[in-house]
Amino acid sequence: MVPADQGGGVMRADLLTETVDGLDEALAAVDSFDEALVVGLLRPHAVRDTGLTELAGAVAGTPLAAVVTEAADKAVAGAASEDHLVALAAARTALFGSVHDALTARVEEAIGRPRAQESIAAPVGRPAGNLLTAARSWLSDLARCGWQGIDHDVVAGAAPVVSAMLPDPALRRLATLLDGFAAELAASCPGSALGRVPVRRWADLWSRAMVLTVPGAADVPVTGTATGRLLPLGVDVQEHATAVQAQVHGVFEPADGAAPRLVRAGVSVPKPDTVVGAGLWQLLRPHMSLLTAVSEARSMDLTDMPVTAEGDLIWNDAQARTGGPADALATARVAMSTATAFPAAPLDRHPSRIAVPVFLEGYGAQKDDGGLSFTVAGHRLAVDTDRIPTAGPLTPEAVAASRACVGLLRWDAGAFTVQPLAVETTVRKKPVAVHAGAWAGGTTDKAGAKAEKAATDAAAVLRERAGRLLRK
Repeated sequence: MVPADQGGGVMRADLLTETVDGLDEALAAVDSFDEALVVGLLRPHAVRDTGLTELAGAVAGTPLAAVVTEAADKAVAGAASEDHLVALAAARTALFGSVHDALTARVEEAIGRPRAQESIAAPVGRPAGNLLTAARSWLSDLARCGWQGIDHDVVAGAAPVVSAMLPDPALRRLATLLDGFAAELAASCPGSALGRVPVRRWADLWSRAMVLTVPGAADVPVTGTATGRLLPLGVDVQEHATAVQAQVHGVFEPADGAAPRLVRAGVSVPKPDTVVGAGLWQLLRPHMSLLTAVSEARSMDLTDMPVTAEGDLIWNDAQARTGGPADALATARVAMSTATAFPAAPLDRHPSRIAVPVFLEGYGAQKDDGGLSFTVAGHRLAVDTDRIPTAGPLTPEAVAASRACVGLLRWDAGAFTVQPLAVETTVRKKPVAVHAGAWAGGTTDKAGAKAEKAATDAAAVLRERAGRLLRK
């Protein structure tokens, strides 16, 4: 089979559909342990014992083997300490890390992009603080009673811990995770009445939070600065009832002539649940001038912008200024194939975190009962239309009619999918680019302008009500 030429790179779509050695076995061990968390680690049960045994077996031959085997044996005997539960969470995290690495290697082989050679050092251990110990204690109680054994009394134990953590910036990452996790659990109490348990999601949240109680694990060191030109590729918008995040993916060209790198810049803000659609940009826009540059298809010139070892720019408007025109599709065609990605931090090596910028061209789009898909070099690649935000003009219909696409390659439910960020389609026999972030800096589009006005009205009402409350 001859691979399809994808604008200067090569997309081996066949590799994205082939089996990855050891993947199914690793995921099976994780699933078995996750079922043990459903019934609870304190309650004698065949499902619990099997899950613990399979988790320990999956890390046999690794540096974790001895400590995880001991932890599993103690848990089977009903005598696992908090440190033992941390070891079990670490083993589950390590298994997902191996899955992430195998899938990432497959993606790099499929798209032919050079691989980053550097690695990120593990955090340096420090003495545990009282709040981290308290968080670990609550998480241990959850694991012992299991999702089927949760009640409001157990879940309420998180509230004082979260309240004490939030004022400390160093603990805010874990505090936010615990707060959201506790809210989900509280909405599902009592666990004994649950008809359906979100098994993997809750196990993901539990294991991540448990590992973050290890002193230093939540540290995100800024390891350098970036000076050069940033060429945006697109915006990924993630919306929750009370918060919204916009993450800009782009190609950074260093001023010193070094090789280009793939980077990200994100902004997150709280939001009222009445602000939706294009109104979200009103909340995000004041915090990041980059959003306006995206909507205007312009580059940004950066000067000493802090950047983490993972390639996340710690955005500061004072260290950026708007540059010249920079079309995302042109950037993808010309610059993206030679740009290397930064490595993932140890705790971020999870398949759900895979979001690799790719450029596709010359594909065929099909829509059937299974949803929308692209046929690339004779192989079908599912399109995740659910991730297309309503805060922009990009629609599933525009994607289906497209002939070129800048997107994020993701892995979900056992298969690779592509999340469109921008597409090129034909309108009245002329090529037209449609971007998910086209309204980020403002819009004259009728639908976008209407949503912006509605958001303005909603924000004004909320400010007026808040003012009245403060005056009382």
